[in-house]
Amino acid sequence: HSHDWLTYPAGIHAKQVTGKPLVIHVHATDFDRSRGNVNPTVFGIEKDGMTHADHIITVSNLTRQTVIEKYGIDPAKVTTVHNAVTPLSEELLNVQANKPKEKVVTFLGRITMQKGPEYFVEAAAKVLKNNHNVRFVMAGSGDMMDKMIHLAAERGIADRFHFPGFQKGKQVYEMLKASDVYIMPSVSEPFGISPLEAMQMGVPSIISKQSGCAEILDNVIKTDYWDIDAMADAIHSIVTYPAMYNQLREDGLEEVNRITWDKAGAKVINIYKKVLGWQ
Repeated sequence: HSHDWLTYPAGIHAKQVTGKPLVIHVHATDFDRSRGNVNPTVFGIEKDGMTHADHIITVSNLTRQTVIEKYGIDPAKVTTVHNAVTPLSEELLNVQANKPKEKVVTFLGRITMQKGPEYFVEAAAKVLKNNHNVRFVMAGSGDMMDKMIHLAAERGIADRFHFPGFQKGKQVYEMLKASDVYIMPSVSEPFGISPLEAMQMGVPSIISKQSGCAEILDNVIKTDYWDIDAMADAIHSIVTYPAMYNQLREDGLEEVNRITWDKAGAKVINIYKKVLGWQ
């Protein structure tokens, strides 16, 4: 069982040496990472892995379509098993956070082209035209960070923007605890676990329709990644209307607690049985 392109050559070799079937797990393709500007070497390794695999698992139907259409793989060989989340420990559920008096809207992830950070900044500028009682946090690092700092300054909203850098472990949950809205405006997101983590902390979430997790989440607001007006409207509604905030918070928490790795694992076991000819 090989996960993503870096491990495919080892998986192919193991199959050839042992004669055992190979399952590969596609968490992302180079089409997701590059906005279409694909690295031919990576593409070649991905295609080789998919061709040699007895079965392919993708983390979403979005990724499944990419595998079928861009790599020319037989649909019968590709099964979607959506990701899940691990239940949070009491320690993480009860982390303390310094909550400012203003509402806090958070973006948490790599500040790269794939994650759509510029749409977050542009939506923030629209929100702040009508409501100055909001702070925006862009937590993470990446090759677009300086560009985003300059964009916030150009839009005249630098005083409402925070760039705390890369966060890990407990810091992530402290940041979520302090947030009123979580937003994932990804241009292409094979799955996207971060909104599920936000929902576990009771944070209403806005996600792009161009994400795998949009296929399984109902109690979130979904917008196209490029639709900064819809994104701004969603942010404004959540921070303005307590009833909407509470409904997304409570229903989201209930929903995410049903999305477990045990269910995902059971699907993977069935795929193993299938490739082994046990069923």
